[in-house]
Amino acid sequence: MSAVAVELLILILLMLMLPALIGGLCAGLYPGGRGLIFRWISGQFLLWAGFQVICVPMILRQMSLGKFIWVFSGYGAILAFLAVILEIRRRKRENLPALGPGGKQDKPREGVLLWAVFGALLAFQLVQAVRLVFDDADDAYYVSVASLAESSDAMFQRSPYAEGEMTLDYRHALAPFSIWIAFLARLSGMRTVVVAQVVLPVVLISMAYGIYYLFSRVLFPEQGGQRALFMIFVGILILFGNYSVYTSETFLIGRSRQGKATLGSIVVPFLLFLLLSLLKRLQEKEKVPALLYALFAAAGLAGCLCSTLGALLACMVMGGGGLFAAVCYKRPGVLLPLMACCVPCAGYALLYVVLK
Repeated sequence: MSAVAVELLILILLMLMLPALIGGLCAGLYPGGRGLIFRWISGQFLLWAGFQVICVPMILRQMSLGKFIWVFSGYGAILAFLAVILEIRRRKRENLPALGPGGKQDKPREGVLLWAVFGALLAFQLVQAVRLVFDDADDAYYVSVASLAESSDAMFQRSPYAEGEMTLDYRHALAPFSIWIAFLARLSGMRTVVVAQVVLPVVLISMAYGIYYLFSRVLFPEQGGQRALFMIFVGILILFGNYSVYTSETFLIGRSRQGKATLGSIVVPFLLFLLLSLLKRLQEKEKVPALLYALFAAAGLAGCLCSTLGALLACMVMGGGGLFAAVCYKRPGVLLPLMACCVPCAGYALLYVVLK
């Protein structure tokens, strides 16, 4: 097996298989929750949340990337072990069907042609995102920081613009998305630039569409054809969304390797999906499980990982959505747990103000 194949296999393990396994911790959250798409996305957010919590203190203490990898690997191993135990217990307790992309409610033959059209649209965007990759001006910092961290084993201690050490940049150190890229490059052995500009666009664009698919399952719970039409419509909007260099579509397709692009294209939509799930439960007068609030907190931490602005945006989404739910559904009890989910984000925002 060639070295490139081994590197790709390791990245598939880290970015697809491991998150899908860990996402089993959230499998019972809602009716479609046992599908692989929800498992993969929720598992990745749990990993991102842990990455933020573990990485920032180690950066502030100027510890090495190698030490961080050992600690974070232990965190991922614990989550994977708990997910396996939970899955074994669940399968002993219930007669569960085989996992699929959308759970047991999917009808594979419904809207086959429409799903084929969407698949072609998605494949075209993935190919173009890799084929037309370009060096954005911000790559001079973000990708360089990741490359320096991987090669020097020092996180935010080497200057990306000139040779030598630098004073700690707290604005970027508190949102170490670049270190996540360095982490993937170090474990896989693939060059950091290749990971950032070739692998990440494919994975993160697919993840963004996975979140929109979860939206479609909530909006159209029984109609597979309507879900396919919804996904085609979303794909067309993204394909023709480059009417400005600042649109979320432009960031998703052209700059997904940067944390702020992941924040706007993945984290915020996932927060909105969780909010939609919360409102639907309140409308049907169902009990809101603690696991849903845990995912809110994980998504907020993932926003902090992507950008220091993510702390503010996550608090705005959770706070505004909680206030809306409390007033419209007369359920003020949802405010307290959502406020608790905002505490970590507020803590990182306060830390930035203090350090700055």
